[in-house]
Amino acid sequence: MTATTHRYVYAFAEGDKDQKDLLGGKGAGLAEMTNLGLPVPPGFTITTEACRRYLATGDDPPGLAEEVDAHLARLEAERGKRLGDPGDPLLVSVRSGAKFSMPGMMDTVLDIGLNDRSVRGLAAAGGERFAWDSYRRLIQMFGATVLGVEAEAFHAALEEAKRCNGAERDLDLDAAALRDLVAVYKGIVQDATGIDFPQDPREQLDMAVRAVFDSWNTDRARVYRRRERIPEHLGTAVNVMAMVYGNLGPDSGTGVAFTRDPATGAPGVYGDYLAEAQGEDVVAGVRTPIPLAELGRTDPASYAELRRTMAMLEERYRDLCDIEFTIEHGRLWMLQTRIGKRTAAAAFRIALQLVDEGRISVEEALGRVTGDQLAQLMFPQFDPEAKPEPIAFGVPASPGAAVGAAVFDAAAAERFEGPAILVRRETSPDDLAGIIAAAGVLTSRGGKTSHAAVVARGMGKTCVVGADDLRIDAVRRQFTAPGGVLVREGDPVSIDGATGAVYAGAIPVAPPPVVEYFEGRLTREQRRSDPVVQAVARMMRYADERRHLGVHANADTPEDAARARRFGADGIGLCRTEHMFLGERRRIIERLVTAGTDREREAALAELLPLQLGDFTGIFAAMDGLPVTIRLLDPPLHEFLPDLTELSVKVALAEARGDADPADVRLLAAVRRLHEQNPMLGLRGVRLGLAVPGLAAVQVRAIAMAAAARIKAGSDPRPEIMVPLIGGVEEFELMRAEITRVLEETAAETGVRVAAEIGTMIELPRAALTAGRIAEHAAFFSFGTNDLTQTTWGFSRDDVESSFFPVYLAKGVFADSPFEVLDEEGVGRLVATAVEQGRAVNRDLTVGVCGEHGGDPASVRFFDRVGLDYVSCSPFRVPVARLEAGRAAVAAQIEGSDSR
Repeated sequence: MTATTHRYVYAFAEGDKDQKDLLGGKGAGLAEMTNLGLPVPPGFTITTEACRRYLATGDDPPGLAEEVDAHLARLEAERGKRLGDPGDPLLVSVRSGAKFSMPGMMDTVLDIGLNDRSVRGLAAAGGERFAWDSYRRLIQMFGATVLGVEAEAFHAALEEAKRCNGAERDLDLDAAALRDLVAVYKGIVQDATGIDFPQDPREQLDMAVRAVFDSWNTDRARVYRRRERIPEHLGTAVNVMAMVYGNLGPDSGTGVAFTRDPATGAPGVYGDYLAEAQGEDVVAGVRTPIPLAELGRTDPASYAELRRTMAMLEERYRDLCDIEFTIEHGRLWMLQTRIGKRTAAAAFRIALQLVDEGRISVEEALGRVTGDQLAQLMFPQFDPEAKPEPIAFGVPASPGAAVGAAVFDAAAAERFEGPAILVRRETSPDDLAGIIAAAGVLTSRGGKTSHAAVVARGMGKTCVVGADDLRIDAVRRQFTAPGGVLVREGDPVSIDGATGAVYAGAIPVAPPPVVEYFEGRLTREQRRSDPVVQAVARMMRYADERRHLGVHANADTPEDAARARRFGADGIGLCRTEHMFLGERRRIIERLVTAGTDREREAALAELLPLQLGDFTGIFAAMDGLPVTIRLLDPPLHEFLPDLTELSVKVALAEARGDADPADVRLLAAVRRLHEQNPMLGLRGVRLGLAVPGLAAVQVRAIAMAAAARIKAGSDPRPEIMVPLIGGVEEFELMRAEITRVLEETAAETGVRVAAEIGTMIELPRAALTAGRIAEHAAFFSFGTNDLTQTTWGFSRDDVESSFFPVYLAKGVFADSPFEVLDEEGVGRLVATAVEQGRAVNRDLTVGVCGEHGGDPASVRFFDRVGLDYVSCSPFRVPVARLEAGRAAVAAQIEGSDSR
C-alpha cells in the first residue's frame, strides 16, 4: 500500500459509535456492534474525508485504491471467498452512511461482484433461482444508481415478466424467468447507456463507491439537508460489507426493528419482517411485510436472539434504536443500528421513560426534545385517516390545520358566523381584524416573513402563503385552482400550515390536547389519561426549574396578555401600541399626523387618551405583578395614511366633476407632504415622538393613569416604557426627559407615583455600536431583531423573501432565512457588542429581545449564551421558548463542565 498522509479506510472492528464524523452514522454503528460481539457481516468503511476529497477534486484521493485493495483482501481471507470468483463468489453491498441519518436520500447497491460467470458459481452454492434473482437485483440497482438508467424501465420489464409468466409477485418468478429478465435488464442498460453491463467485479465496486459519493449532492439530498439543517460540507462515508442473503428461501428474510414505537413512544418491539427478501425490499414496499412479532411464531430462535440484541443495543445507546437485520437460513445478521427517528410525541415520551428507567438524567432528557417538536404538538392537525387530494400548494408559514368558509376580505371574516379562511392575494395591517376573526389565512403571494405569515404565527393562526397557482378574484369573491376547481365565498376550504397544502371542502381536524393543557382546559382525568400531555407537562417543569433566561410575551391586547400568562409568560416584553390603532381606530392616527393646526392635533390626542387608558388598564389587570414593557407609538406612516395614488385619483376625478370634498383636498396635501420613498426608515419610532408634539406625552399619561388606577384598586402593575428606533443617545435623552416630566405631572394629579422603568429598543446598528453611551441613561435594552436584521443586511423585509430569498436558500447563501433564525455572525455580533458595552457602564442594565427570533429555538440558545435576561415572543411561542431556555441552560452547564 502506497504511503499516504491520510488514512481513508477502516475495518469495522477499528471504530466505535463515537466516530460518526469520520465513519458516518452507519459505519460507527457497525463498528460498535462488531466490538460488542454481535453477528455483523465483515467489512470496512471508506471515510467521510475520502468523500470530501473526491467531491472537491472529482478523483479518488491518492492511496485510496491501495487501501481498498488491502481491506478487500482481508475480507476475502475472512470469508474464504474472492470477489466475483466464478466458482463460489464473494459478493458485497455498498451503502452510504452520513454522520446524520438521511433515510432514502443517498444510494445503496447490493450484490456487487456478480457477472455472467460468477452467477453460475452462486447458483451452484445457493440455487438457480436465488442466483438469478440476485443478479437481476444487481443490474436493476446498479443501472439506476450508478449508470443513471431510469428506474421505471426496469420496473416495467419486471411487470411484463410477471404478466407473461402468470406471476402475481416477483417471488413467483422461477429461475428461467429470472434468467430471461437478466437478459432484458442488460439490454435496457445497453440501450440507455451505450455500454454493456460491467463484468469486472472490482470495476463494479469502484463505480458503486463513486456513485455513493456523488449521491451526497443529488437534489433530493440537498433539499433534505436544508430542511433538517444538516451542514453541506460533511460528506458521506461508504460501507462495504460481505453480502448475507435474505432471499435464500422461506427460512431467510430481512427486517427493520425499533426498540420502542417511534410513532407513539410506547414501550415494546416494533417493526416489519419480509421472508425471502433482500434488504431494500422492506423499505421499498415491493411486498407487504408481516409485523415483527409474527417472526416469533415462524422463527422463534432468531426472534429471541433479535430481542436480546435489541435490548443490548438500547442499553448501549440509551435511546430508541432503529435496526436493520437479515436472517440467512435461520442465522441472524445485524446490518445496521442507529438512533431512531421519531415523532414529536414519541420524543417526549421516550426521553422521560429513559429517565424513569434510570438510563439518562433529566438534563439529558431535555437535550433529546426540541422546541420545534413542542411546536408540532401545539398546532391542530388534520385527521390522519382523511386523505384527500390537495387542489394547490403554497408556502407553509404557520403550522396547524384550519377549516372554514372562504372569505375574501377582513370585514367578511368578521361578519361570518362560524370559522372562516381569509383568502387574499396578500394581507396588510388593515386586515388584522379579519385575521383575528378567521380560523386561518391563505394568500397567493408572500413568503414566510410576509405580513400574513408573521401576524398569523404571532397569533397561533394556521397560515399558507405564496400559493401562486390560485387565481384570486376579489371582485367576484372566488378563486380558481389548477384543474378548474372553483371555490366561491362561503364554500368550505381546508389549509395545512405544516405542508402548505390547500384542500377544497372541510377536512376533519383533530384538536391539539397539548394546547388545551396549556390553556388550562383539561380536567385532571384528561391530563392523566393522555401520555403525551403528561410528558410535556413534566418536561416543561424540568425546563422551568433549570432555565435562567426569562420568557416574556409580545401582547397588544388584554386577551393576548391573559393567554400569555396561561402559557407561562414571565411578563410582557413588547406591547406594540401601534397595533392598538389598526382597523377603524387608524383614523385617529391619520388625523393626528396630518393635523395642520395645534387645535386639530389636540383634538386627535384627546380622542386617543381614553382609548389608550382602557387598553393599558386591561393589560395591567391581566399581567398583575409581572412587568409590562410598552413601546411608544412606532407606526411606519404608510400603514396609517391613505394610499397616495388612490387618493390622488379620487380627488382628481372629483375635481373634474366639480364636486371635490375640501376635506379630501386637504388630506391629499398632507399625504403628499408626508409621503416617503422608504417608510420603514422614515418618520417613525422616536422621530415621530419628537416631531409630533404631545404624542409621546399622551401615551405616557395613559400608562401612568392606568397604573395609578390599578394601584388604588390594590393591584401591582409594573409598567416599563420603551423608546423605539433610536440611533443615538441624544434622541433617547430628549424622549426620556419628556417621559419623566409627564410621569411627575401625573403623579401630582393622581396622588400615586408610578415607578416606571424607562429604556429603549436597539434596532439600528448605530444604536448597538454606541450602546455604552445609551446605557448610561437607560434602565433596559430590548433588541428589536426584526428591524436590526433589516438594517444590518440592507433587506426590505416586505420584499426580499418573495423575490430572491428562494434563490439564496437554494444556492446556500442562507441556511435559513435571517428573519426566522438569527444571523449570529452579523446581527448576533451587534447584539453581543451592545450587551457587553451596556453592562460595562450599567451593571444593573436589563437586556432582552423582542423580535420574531425570541421564539426561535436556535436563536434562544444564542441569546442565553450572550447573557440576555429574557426573550419575548408571541403568546403561542411562550412554551417553546421556555423549553428552549431550559435546554440552553443545560447545554451551557455541560459546556462549562467540559471546558474545566
